[in-house]
Amino acid sequence: MSTEQTTYDVIVVGSGSGAMLSAARAHDLGLSVLMVEKSDKYGGTSAVSGGAVWIPNNSQMQIKDSHEEALTYLKAATQGLVAEDRLLAYLESAPQMVEYINGNMALQYFPCHRYPDYYQHLPGSKPGGRTMEPMLFDAALLGDEFAHLRMSYSGTLLMGKASMTATEAHVMLAKEPGWMLQVMKTLGRYYLDLPWRFKSKHDRRRGLGNAMAAGLRHALLERKVPLWLNTPFEDLVLEGPRVTGIVVKRNGQTLTLTARRGVIFGAGGFERNQAMRDQYLPKPTNAAWSATPPHNTGDTLRAAMKIGAKTELMDWAWWVPSIHVPGEPAQTGLFAERNLPGCVVVNGKGERFVNEASPYLEFGAAMYENHAKTGTGVPAWLIFDGKFRYNYPMGPLMPSQIQPDRKSWLGKVYWKADTLDELAQQIGVDAAGLKKTVELNNQYAQAGKDQDFNKGDSVFDRYYGDYNVKPNPCVGPIAKAPYYAMRVDAGDIGTKGGLLTDKDARVLNEANQPIEGLYCIGNNSASVMGKAYPGAGGTLGPAMTFGFRAANHLAAQSK
Repeated sequence: MSTEQTTYDVIVVGSGSGAMLSAARAHDLGLSVLMVEKSDKYGGTSAVSGGAVWIPNNSQMQIKDSHEEALTYLKAATQGLVAEDRLLAYLESAPQMVEYINGNMALQYFPCHRYPDYYQHLPGSKPGGRTMEPMLFDAALLGDEFAHLRMSYSGTLLMGKASMTATEAHVMLAKEPGWMLQVMKTLGRYYLDLPWRFKSKHDRRRGLGNAMAAGLRHALLERKVPLWLNTPFEDLVLEGPRVTGIVVKRNGQTLTLTARRGVIFGAGGFERNQAMRDQYLPKPTNAAWSATPPHNTGDTLRAAMKIGAKTELMDWAWWVPSIHVPGEPAQTGLFAERNLPGCVVVNGKGERFVNEASPYLEFGAAMYENHAKTGTGVPAWLIFDGKFRYNYPMGPLMPSQIQPDRKSWLGKVYWKADTLDELAQQIGVDAAGLKKTVELNNQYAQAGKDQDFNKGDSVFDRYYGDYNVKPNPCVGPIAKAPYYAMRVDAGDIGTKGGLLTDKDARVLNEANQPIEGLYCIGNNSASVMGKAYPGAGGTLGPAMTFGFRAANHLAAQSK
């Protein structure tokens, strides 16, 4: 029998950013905490994410912001689908949560001053500053725990090796002044770290979501908060209507753990559960299209539904167009490259159906909307030419001036032909439609104005455009053979629906009353953002903020 401690004030299920933040906060408020994680790595989806958090009215913003403007923007974005007290709770606690991190942890967040909100057309939007990202984190501080960190996907590392911040990546992708110096600095930082190079191929300095996960894990190590890996959740324990613990599998044994104050679910969504996708999400749908780790299968969600928990937004995901790459653990999301000039996305008719530079949630939604109309929107096809291929990255493809075509990927990751007719035949797209689309694109490139979908008109579109291309940094000609295509699936970075919660992350039942002792955050819960994605960090910001609020609420309860 296990001799490990089985009773704690708080038990946290999952080890993503929201889970780890709530555990640290609960500890700092005087509670005993245990975290359990089903896989052999900690960090969850957060670890392979961009690591950004969306924090309106944060204290480091250079642009003037206010609570009123942020609320106006959020209400416009969420379109009445989210209770206002949840929106107010987020706006109140998000800046406090970041101040808590920066004041109490080695992990440090700073604002991306020029990263715009996604919906620039809505009242209250800002052209930058609300998105914050972590500084590079020295993973040597983790000691042996570095080996258990879920590592970044290679596509988020320069040349698959060197870590960078999102701010640094933007300078390089948009080819802003000093971009080549930034490339050399980033690679130099990796290759010249000689003592570490003899220890590990992984960069000691972690960026993006890996910085977040490593930094939060370090905070838990400092606090001596136990984390049990390889410990899958199996069920909830109830005494009457109250949740008092959980059942897990640990070292081959079934173990009942008691939570004196409450249980926090932070175990991600259900996007890797094909049966649940088939039940809830629009068709066609495939768990293999997801850009998340393979362990998000909705275990906690189903357990809570079994005891009467209410759900919302179950037919939505955090959509992102994704590309299959052989050998990778998940598909590669196309987050920023679509903004670059000289590419278009078409359906099976060879027709554009969306502004390629639109936020990835809206891009994925447009794929399904077009598929419902034409039957040809999922998958879609990304088209570009030899000039684009030479100059720019696209998903797993580095610019050909750096990394030539990988022949083993031909017909799997990319398709290639000397003419558009031949390319259309290879990928099964209508050739006449594709040629007409490219012809129109080339006219728009010359004029600098996308007459169909306004690509490049907003400050958000232009953020990841090519700084040097005039007059429109997001629209360029497709005219230099060979021509390339990449298959684009309707991927995701997690499901958006889940357990409905109140302003303190308490799970609600069908009567909209809290289920005592049960809290839920992140993609495990129904998003406070409704069907919207207001800005970069609109997933992780709420996960951590409501984890912060859950811990505060738990600490305020009488024993």
